[in-house]
Amino acid sequence: MTAPSDAIVLIGPMGAGKTSLGRRVARRLGVPFTDTDAAVIREHGPIERIFAERGEAEFRRLERAAVRAALDAGGVVSLGGGAVLDPDTQRDLGAHRVVLLTVAPRVVAHRLRDTARPLLQDEDPMTRWTAILSERLPLYRRLADATFDTSSGPLHEVVDAIVAWAAPTQEERA
Repeated sequence: MTAPSDAIVLIGPMGAGKTSLGRRVARRLGVPFTDTDAAVIREHGPIERIFAERGEAEFRRLERAAVRAALDAGGVVSLGGGAVLDPDTQRDLGAHRVVLLTVAPRVVAHRLRDTARPLLQDEDPMTRWTAILSERLPLYRRLADATFDTSSGPLHEVVDAIVAWAAPTQEERA
């Protein structure tokens, strides 16, 4: 079990499985789970509407507040794909264990079919997704303590691998 100030934070591109894996990892570790996108939606309404009516800058401000609250609460935290762009979030992640989830483009194309995600509202969402990933991947890699690919195999195997990585050792429990 993690201490409240020691969250396990899932980062990575849209469609990598941060929410679905995060829920399962939290359940297995017996800790709370927070999805920062869900927190923004709960407090402020649909992300698509925030982007359309108030702009990306306002969404990022709301997202930052949700990230700060989630990290303070601890447990397992799933960040929206662009949350790591905020310098304060980058600094905050240094106090936590950060997992980068990766996914192959061929897999994400299926996962993001008919998406309403504002940053993918383009003539070719996969071209846009690939461009966003190219921009963010160096940052994701710099921030991550461990990387797990979600492209193949049963979901429970990825969950098992993350739990094994995150679970405290006998020495840490003592």
